[in-house]
Amino acid sequence: MSAMWGAAAAQTNPLPFKDARELARLFDHTLVLRAEATREQIVQLCEEAAEHGFASVFVPPAYVAEAVSILHATPVRVGTTVGFPFGYEATTVKRFQAAEALRLGADELDMVMNIGALKSGDLALVERDIRSVVDLGHSADALVKVILETNLLTEEEKIAAAQRAVAAGADFVKTCTGLSGGATAEDVALLRRVVGRRAGVKASGGIRTVADVARMVEAGADRIGTSSAVAILREFLCGNASS
Repeated sequence: MSAMWGAAAAQTNPLPFKDARELARLFDHTLVLRAEATREQIVQLCEEAAEHGFASVFVPPAYVAEAVSILHATPVRVGTTVGFPFGYEATTVKRFQAAEALRLGADELDMVMNIGALKSGDLALVERDIRSVVDLGHSADALVKVILETNLLTEEEKIAAAQRAVAAGADFVKTCTGLSGGATAEDVALLRRVVGRRAGVKASGGIRTVADVARMVEAGADRIGTSSAVAILREFLCGNASS
C-alpha cells in the first residue's frame, strides 16, 4: 500500500472526491507525449500506478508489452494510442496499430479522430474510421476512447464529433492530445451534454493540480489523463492534512 495513504486521506474536503483512493481511480497515468521516454521511466510509471491505484497507464505503443508484464497481477489497465497525435492515418493503418496493441495485451486504446475529415464535412468517414477501431477493441474486451482534439474544433464540430463517436460505439470521448492546448471545463461540459450517459468523458491536456481535476470532474469528466497524477495526489493529501 502506498505510503501516501494516511490519516489525511480520510479528512473531510470540499472537493468532488471522497478520498485519495477515489481521486486516484480517475487517472490515466501517462507518458505518451514524451518522445524521449526511456524504459526506466516506463517502469517507474507502471510502479507508480500500481502503488497508488490509478485506473491505467498510457504508454507509447513500443512499451505496451513491457507495461503489461509489470502490471499483469494488478488491477491497473494498460493503454496506448492509435493514430497519435494527428489522426490522419488511413483507417487500415489505425486498425493495424490497434490490432498490434491488443495482441501485446493493451486493455484500452485512445485513438485520434480523423480531424481533417470532420472539418471537410465527411462525417461518414469520421464514423467509419472510429468504428473500425472500436469494433476491433471490443472484440478483445478493450475500451476505446476517441480523441477529438477540441482545441482545433468549432462548437458545432465538437458536437458533431462527439455524436459520431457515440454512434460508432466509442466508450469515451476525450478532449485533447495535449499538443494543441489543454482541456477546458467548458469543453468537458459540452461533451457531457452531447453524450449523456451513453459514453464516458475523458479530460486530458494541461491538468496539473487538484483544482484542475476538480473543475473537470464537476463539468462531467469520468477520467483524467495526466502525467502529473502523483503530484496531484500529493497536493490533495497535503491540503487535507492541513485543513
